[in-house]
Amino acid sequence: MSAPFLSPGWRFEERGGAALYAHICAACHQADGKGAAGAASYPALAENKNVASAEYMESVLFYGLRGMPPVGRMMSDEQVADVINFVRTHFGNAYADAISAESVKAARPGRD
Repeated sequence: MSAPFLSPGWRFEERGGAALYAHICAACHQADGKGAAGAASYPALAENKNVASAEYMESVLFYGLRGMPPVGRMMSDEQVADVINFVRTHFGNAYADAISAESVKAARPGRD
């Protein structure tokens, strides 16, 4: 794992699904994608049937879910696609139908 990194401002600077996951998602969902429980509950992404739907993941990233903030709004279309594709192909997930940045752009809130 790389050294700690803090993105400046309201946008994430990380590139690639692995870096985005490691620096943004793993704090709650854990490095192995198995989630955590304690003061709060963070669902596992490992072998999670919900990640079969890239559209579901887009929705969670753009709108948040329960205690998860809408972090996808602070990512570019490419970053959203990269982190979705990373989660869908790691942690025991084997969904090879990649989502594109163009698809993310079309689904982004506030786009007409």
